[in-house]
Amino acid sequence: MTDQSLNFDALPSDLWIDGGWRPATGDQRFDVLNPATEEVLASVASADIADADAALDAAEKAMADWAARKPRERSEILRKAWELMTARLPDFARLITLENGKGHTDAMGEATYAAEFFRWFAEEAVRADGLLTHAPASGARIMVQHKPAGLAVLVTPWNYPAAMGTRKIAPALAAGCGVIIKPASETPLTMLALMPLLEEAGVPKGLVNVLPSRRTGKLVDHMLHDPRVRVVSFTGSTGVGRTLLKSAADQVLKPAMELGGNAPCIVFDDADMDTAIEGTMLAKMRNLGEACTAANRIYVHESVAEEFTKRLTERMSALKMGDGTDPSVDVGPLVNADTRDKVAAFVEDAVKRGAKIQCGGKVPEGKGFFYPATVISNVPEDAECVADEIFGPVAAIQTFKDQDEVIRRANDTEYGLVAYVFTENMKRGLQVCERLDYGMVGLNRGLVSDPAAPFGGTKQSGLGREGGHEGMLEFMETQYISAAW
Repeated sequence: MTDQSLNFDALPSDLWIDGGWRPATGDQRFDVLNPATEEVLASVASADIADADAALDAAEKAMADWAARKPRERSEILRKAWELMTARLPDFARLITLENGKGHTDAMGEATYAAEFFRWFAEEAVRADGLLTHAPASGARIMVQHKPAGLAVLVTPWNYPAAMGTRKIAPALAAGCGVIIKPASETPLTMLALMPLLEEAGVPKGLVNVLPSRRTGKLVDHMLHDPRVRVVSFTGSTGVGRTLLKSAADQVLKPAMELGGNAPCIVFDDADMDTAIEGTMLAKMRNLGEACTAANRIYVHESVAEEFTKRLTERMSALKMGDGTDPSVDVGPLVNADTRDKVAAFVEDAVKRGAKIQCGGKVPEGKGFFYPATVISNVPEDAECVADEIFGPVAAIQTFKDQDEVIRRANDTEYGLVAYVFTENMKRGLQVCERLDYGMVGLNRGLVSDPAAPFGGTKQSGLGREGGHEGMLEFMETQYISAAW
């Protein structure tokens, strides 16, 4: 570790408000567990309404100056945050593993991805381009500019403790907004650990505030009804997203919602099998399958299903399960007992309905919320895992006969976040991509997430986009000025 490394004997565990640590009102706290050992990592402050008000006051004060700064000044601070985080990637990766459970490789991948949002939006901060044109009918000048929308409330999930925060913080700061972050109760430590780094990078005190809390619904609802808040950005389940949208409607807030998924992965008969296996492994096992982008329904053409299933089973069977702090481990624990038990229940249900276990499929004995890499084949359409997110290391394989059939089945869901298509026929691939009702499609790729790309879905998978140029515009309002000279 570097001289600036994180101190794991004294992990930050209080609220971060107005540029400093403070206990919660009433000194309420909750425990954060290590999912590999079920031991307590830290006791963390649990914010209440008074703490939210203090954070809003701090953000409002800091934003007045921040929004008025030159875009280049904001850009340089975000660039510095990228440099500082990149220098400490192993530390952040270790902390991600300790509180989330994911293996070292996944954790390093997340830390790198998380840091990249600071670099990308450092570049976008100077590109909030407007428009000056001559109205053809009236003769007036049309002037269009983008302005900071206002204070933003950011609510992040447990599956990416670093990246889901930076994916929201970086564009909000690039746009000129102040923010209050409510991290998931299972994994608040990584976001807390990021705060001194932002301070070191030059982020003004009070501009970014972090409020861990066990009173999530009450706390967030209160902030969404404060007239100073103008944006709510949430990543999580569709059910919770609907609730937040109802609260946001009272103040007509600008919503950015990245919600649930049920990603189809379609392997055609002409797919390159090596590419399809590698891509499916990445789409399924990245983050242990605990991702809204995880391949949930794997549709394989019946003519290649036997070969595909055999090869995927060989790859999944070879993965090593254990504590993610061991760099040789591929499959760490799931985040908590409820998540593990839900995954196990999906497999049991599918087997009762006729599916066949090719590997894994059994909860191991001992401490930790572990579930092995599992392949199940012959999964019927009425299996529960077909209609719901598995959110674990289970590859559920189905077969199909023709293109129209598989497109219909792939689209037969309320979700529309991401889909994956594998075929060597580029004409077919692009035709299929256009017919899939999803916000993102990986064509011969098992990874679509990229800070430079607009991440988001259709239907009940969300509203708005994160990343790309669009990600910054989610935190801005468009102003049009009509002038004549």
